[in-house]
Amino acid sequence: MSLAGAVDEISRYYVGDRSTMEKILAALVAGGHVLIEDVPGVGKTLLAKLFSKVLGLSYRRIQFTPDLLPSDIVGTKVWRREREEFETVKGPIFTNVLLADEINRAPPKTQAALLEAMQELQVTIEGETYQLDRPFLVLATQNPIELEGTYPLPEAQLDRFMLRISLGYPDDRRLLKERLAWRSDDPSALAKAVLNKEGVLAAMSSVEDVEVVDELLDYVAQFASIRRDRRVAAGPSPRALTSLLKAARAYALVQGRRYVVPDDVKAMAVDVLAHRIYLRPEYKLEGVDARDLVREYLAKIPVPRWRR
Repeated sequence: MSLAGAVDEISRYYVGDRSTMEKILAALVAGGHVLIEDVPGVGKTLLAKLFSKVLGLSYRRIQFTPDLLPSDIVGTKVWRREREEFETVKGPIFTNVLLADEINRAPPKTQAALLEAMQELQVTIEGETYQLDRPFLVLATQNPIELEGTYPLPEAQLDRFMLRISLGYPDDRRLLKERLAWRSDDPSALAKAVLNKEGVLAAMSSVEDVEVVDELLDYVAQFASIRRDRRVAAGPSPRALTSLLKAARAYALVQGRRYVVPDDVKAMAVDVLAHRIYLRPEYKLEGVDARDLVREYLAKIPVPRWRR
């Protein structure tokens, strides 16, 4: 079944914006990771479980807390007296879909344990390197309202996330009606696997074959002009623009196309670029938001006109 079929199955049990599900799937296919900023209770855990179930992938969840250690994430070596040797006990990061719940509640040292895994697809345990299984998707969550006792994510780690999204509130009437029909607050067990790991890996390998014409390359490159905005201390890096292009190609694939159109870039631009833009303090105090800044540039950068 197609990637669109996977989104269809997820949307049967998750009451929310379909485009959000498509963007998360695009991030997975592009080999990226997703940071979900939203209040508790909007279905972040359910969404992560549905993605793993529908795509036929393994799933683990880590609740980040102030006393969480790096070894609680990546694993450690344990001395086995009966065998007189150390045994490697792998941590929950050895999975396909990892829900890092409330990631900003753990101290920076523990947050940094994810850096190597997210970027290099490997972890180091007591000096020994272990490769992670592919695909590997980190779905991290943080509450943007309750900030007491939290550790803000450093810029280096924010940059590891391809997307930063917000789920928003669902259609509450539909949600309540379907909860009654399911007789459960967690209907993920009802979902069917419409893809498997091999199918996801095949989709990931085909992203590089999605066609991008020169006019669209120029269009993506023009977002670098945000760096020269007087309100911006640091704008989108080359890695940010590369991520936008790759996300647009994956989004096109999710839509069932083998070529990118301007709407693919426009759909992903805010979620890919906004968290990589650092505003000058005086404009932050005035309430300038990086998301609105990207939308402003989306409105004024000329969209290329071309026909396939």
